[in-house]
Amino acid sequence: MTVKPKYWVLLLFILLGGIDPSYAASTPVEPKVLHIINRLSFGPAPGDVQRVESMGVERYIQEQLSPDSIPEPQNLTSQLNQLDTLHLNPVELSKHGTTHLPGQKPSLEERKAANKWAKQVLDQAVQARLLQATSSQRQLQEVMVDFWYNHFNVDAGKGRVSLWVGAYEQQAIRPYALGRFRDLLGATAHHPAMQYYLDNFQNRADSRPDAQGNVRGLNENYARELMELHTLGVDGGYTQQDVIVLARILSGWGFSRASQQTDNNFGFYFNSKRHDFSDKVFLGHTIKGSGEAEGDEALDILAQSPATARHISYQIAQYFVSDRPPISLVNNLTQRYLATDGNIHEVLNTLFHSREFWDTKNFNAKFKTPLQYAISAVRATGMEVNNTRPISNLLQQLAMPLYRCQTPDGYKNTADVWLNPDAMNRRLSFATAIANGNLPLSSIPTNMEQGDRTLQKSPSIPVDASQLTNTLGNSFSVKTQKAIASSSPQIRSVLILGSPEFMRR
Repeated sequence: MTVKPKYWVLLLFILLGGIDPSYAASTPVEPKVLHIINRLSFGPAPGDVQRVESMGVERYIQEQLSPDSIPEPQNLTSQLNQLDTLHLNPVELSKHGTTHLPGQKPSLEERKAANKWAKQVLDQAVQARLLQATSSQRQLQEVMVDFWYNHFNVDAGKGRVSLWVGAYEQQAIRPYALGRFRDLLGATAHHPAMQYYLDNFQNRADSRPDAQGNVRGLNENYARELMELHTLGVDGGYTQQDVIVLARILSGWGFSRASQQTDNNFGFYFNSKRHDFSDKVFLGHTIKGSGEAEGDEALDILAQSPATARHISYQIAQYFVSDRPPISLVNNLTQRYLATDGNIHEVLNTLFHSREFWDTKNFNAKFKTPLQYAISAVRATGMEVNNTRPISNLLQQLAMPLYRCQTPDGYKNTADVWLNPDAMNRRLSFATAIANGNLPLSSIPTNMEQGDRTLQKSPSIPVDASQLTNTLGNSFSVKTQKAIASSSPQIRSVLILGSPEFMRR
């Protein structure tokens, strides 16, 4: 039997409830204030509602659209600085600990060391993302990193991609999250993580046997996803012939090996011996055979296409407004994209001032993904996060582990994917643990490789329900407020974090 979300609070109340009518909720805040915080951030932290009320919605929007102007907490900066693999580039990450000569097989000890290194690199990438999502003041940037990583997804579970996902986010996603789409597209296209994940490093114009005797030639995987997912969209007007031509254009694109020199810190490498130098016709445009530059010309064509403008606009509107965004909004954003040469900052600014965004029927209409729920719950409590393992464990349980989406379309952000009884049970268990102070989020791991097994324990302090209500602006229905007011003080915070209203943004 499927249990409708609106009954979860009542069910929990019936199971755990007591009677204590002394609870008095604060006065609800202006819905527009909560709406803008919920959509431009991972949810309010203590003081956020009052701050936005004081500064005004418009100033908050402009501030978040200019993340470089926002100072970061010193504690967060210190935590990120301690993650020593975070800012290594793919070449440095790949060379670490390599002692055998090219062509030689690594020893058992070398393989064990390589696996340990890869795990450390991935663990630190996960820690960094979760620390920034929970603690950064640049919340819109963190929201857009989540959006764009899923748009340009690579899976850490595929071979050496596990070494590169952190560098991929740092080099190819974060710097361009609010910039020009063409720059973002180019950065992801050149990065070894994408080249490896979608097999373009195997893409060659001629068919030759590899070291194992397998005959390899043109590989269309990346070319297809580049158009279907990253730019034009499945209905973007391209043909199978365009896929083949784009694969030919991108033949020879890959990443450097130990014996190959590269002049970029991505580790991108163009192998002219694998490239098809013939002239080509792509999406009606003639591209002269010129080597690596052909790829950049194709990316220009894709980024400037009206189909790409519409595809990106639809996805942004779906993420920020509703699962089925209004066509009028998509059209408006499409025109803004084309008028500004794909300026993401301007597209978002248009979105945040649109009548569709401010239509009250879209307030609290988006069901939170597991990541959004977990981060919003942590932020709402105001806990200092030193240990991200409880968050990553929940994401694992809810089938949304960071950097582990196997399919190239990334994790979805619509309710039909994430709303089910088992997931709700797991969310309520998390709500209970965090509300009762039983999650060791503030405990400092003394041995990062051992995760939670070695912690400097912090005392368990239950979350104060009145403070939590104040942080969230008392944005609950009358039914939920009555359930909270009529319950025992020990479970009020659980009811708040498990309420139907908190499951949405």
